[in-house]
Amino acid sequence: CEKPFVLDVRDGERLVSLAESKGLVNQVGYHYRFVGAFKEAARIVKSGALGTVHHVRAEAYGPVVLRPKGGTWRSAKSEGGGALYDYACHAVDLVNFVAGPPASVGGVVRHGVFSQDVDDEVYCTLHYANGASGQLCVNWSDESFRKMSTKVSVWGTHGRITADRQECQIYLREPHAAVPGASKGWTIRYTTDLTEEVWFYLRGEEYSAQIDYFAQSIRERRTDGENTFRSALEADRVVSMIVGETAGMLTMPSAQPSRATLWSRLFK
Repeated sequence: CEKPFVLDVRDGERLVSLAESKGLVNQVGYHYRFVGAFKEAARIVKSGALGTVHHVRAEAYGPVVLRPKGGTWRSAKSEGGGALYDYACHAVDLVNFVAGPPASVGGVVRHGVFSQDVDDEVYCTLHYANGASGQLCVNWSDESFRKMSTKVSVWGTHGRITADRQECQIYLREPHAAVPGASKGWTIRYTTDLTEEVWFYLRGEEYSAQIDYFAQSIRERRTDGENTFRSALEADRVVSMIVGETAGMLTMPSAQPSRATLWSRLFK
């Protein structure tokens, strides 16, 4: 199943229940979980090497919508269009994968830079039950990026980590057994060193890896693997919270007053 899993959490709950009750192999296309640097970041955070996590930030930027246009699914809210459902869901899933899902969201901003009916940028604060916080920053109208660029950063009491598709930057206050070869201070591990070889290449190793993983899951009848309907539903729950926080409040671009109009108001 392609991401996002569903647009309505209630539909997702029914599908999860149905798949699990029938013992069906299932997977959703959140391919970033198969990127070596993100996998390493998740492993290190879960190992406790960073201590108690107190903040996480996920970012996704790219040049998808750079001028007003319409006529595609990307501009149709009912078809999962907009930066929230197309870009932000990837960032949200990475947050869940690396640091766990937040309990609530706040301070949501959804703004249409060029689009009239969907958002082009999404920003919000994430709140965790243990008091930790997070930030989500997404903009698909950023021409400074050649293609989609996604990054996740985690701060803990014993260090921090930042990962993107190219590398995993690790800062440790003291060496930790879960990060062999890493001394106190900064260590960089590159995706090329963290990525297992795939038996065929499709656009990127992570795409090949997720397809291969799904094929293996079918062969082994694995129903509790990576990117299941259930884990994808967790991302949809966060997206649903973001939507709920901005119900009826989505801001779209408006015409700016001309210089003449502004001066006429000042000296009227």
